[in-house]
Amino acid sequence: MGYKILIADDEAEIRDLLHLYLEKDGYDVLEAEDGAQALSLLQTEDVDLVILDIMMPGIDGYRVLRNIRENNNVPVIMLSAKGSDSDKILGLDLGADDYITKPFQPLEAVARVNSNIRRFYALGARKQKQVEELVVQDLKLDLQACRLQREDEVIELTSVEFRIMKLFMENPGKVFTKQQIFEQGWGDDYLVSDNNIMVCISKLRAKLNQNGNDYIKTIRGLGYRLEK
Repeated sequence: MGYKILIADDEAEIRDLLHLYLEKDGYDVLEAEDGAQALSLLQTEDVDLVILDIMMPGIDGYRVLRNIRENNNVPVIMLSAKGSDSDKILGLDLGADDYITKPFQPLEAVARVNSNIRRFYALGARKQKQVEELVVQDLKLDLQACRLQREDEVIELTSVEFRIMKLFMENPGKVFTKQQIFEQGWGDDYLVSDNNIMVCISKLRAKLNQNGNDYIKTIRGLGYRLEK
């Protein structure tokens, strides 16, 4: 799915529960135990939705929400034991998109996340997030510049190698057959007798494995995968 959710709540049990259900539904999940940590993560991470508890020590959820709305329109779901209409209205007036009252059913929370993600990204409230960079281990693939880097080292790739690395780095740990790799790299129908894949993978390994790390694994009888 590729969307990143930030859970900001001072109760570890709530964070753990939401983390478990959201991750199971395909989301990447970050956690903050107070408002200050939430704001710090929002500055350093590309967050797609925030689940924000109101009653947190230090900087409470209302203040975090005010800060978010100064320069960010990311969807925010308020989470609180408070259930009065006035509390909900205040949160919505400050710019919250939705409100969940504790105690809650985890599946309801996931459904609300799905609904807000779908409305905000898929239905045009904001353009679908464009991935510009892929990162796996110490490798970084710039999709705009078509450049692969390991720290300050630029690893030169052919156009075929770039397309294959893009396939691998979009799906780290996933095994791809020779046919899938060929069709992605060469954009043509796979020929069973074609040995271009073995040659290309061998060249990629030679370029990648200069530090002794074996990035691309051969899965006997199946194909190849990029190690996470």
